[in-house]
Amino acid sequence: MIITPAEPHDVTKLLDFREEAAAWLRGLGSDQWSRPYPADKLLATIEAGTVFMLRDGHTTAGTITLTPDAEEGLWTDDELTEPSMFVNKLTIAREYAGQDLGGRLLDWAGDRAHRAGAQWLRLDAWTTNEALQRYYVAHGFSHIRTVHEGAAVNGGPRVSGWLAQRAARSADHGFSDRSPTPERLRFAA
Repeated sequence: MIITPAEPHDVTKLLDFREEAAAWLRGLGSDQWSRPYPADKLLATIEAGTVFMLRDGHTTAGTITLTPDAEEGLWTDDELTEPSMFVNKLTIAREYAGQDLGGRLLDWAGDRAHRAGAQWLRLDAWTTNEALQRYYVAHGFSHIRTVHEGAAVNGGPRVSGWLAQRAARSADHGFSDRSPTPERLRFAA
């Protein structure tokens, strides 16, 4: 399997992925990703070079977004002085479930973050999705805190505020990485 940067034509596939994941989560009793994701916002992240596709031949097996930009209102000013990269929208196609591709994508992200000079690989998870939180803990993340207030859509409570991190480190993820070398992070000490 190979990892490549997403391209603008991948928007439809990524939106379909999100809907597939949302339907699966609804079946588990979760409201995660129940709101449609704006295609223009997704396209902007693709054009910024932060969305990556895991491909198995001509089939997309998964996707991950890895960015040096933290979502506003989640991390403290002190935490934001620590070189970090942030995982978002990790999704595996249901036909590839059970192969720990998500764990391997997290290893890839940690390796890429490490090569960019990050100290931490950080993420926020759905506040009420305890199974997802356990998944991240099982993959080496430590829960930092849960943020319930802040910049939420439509002024409601924050729904994705369970914060976790693990050290960014070199890893053998087993994928053929065809993404460009990551840019070094720029942080003011």
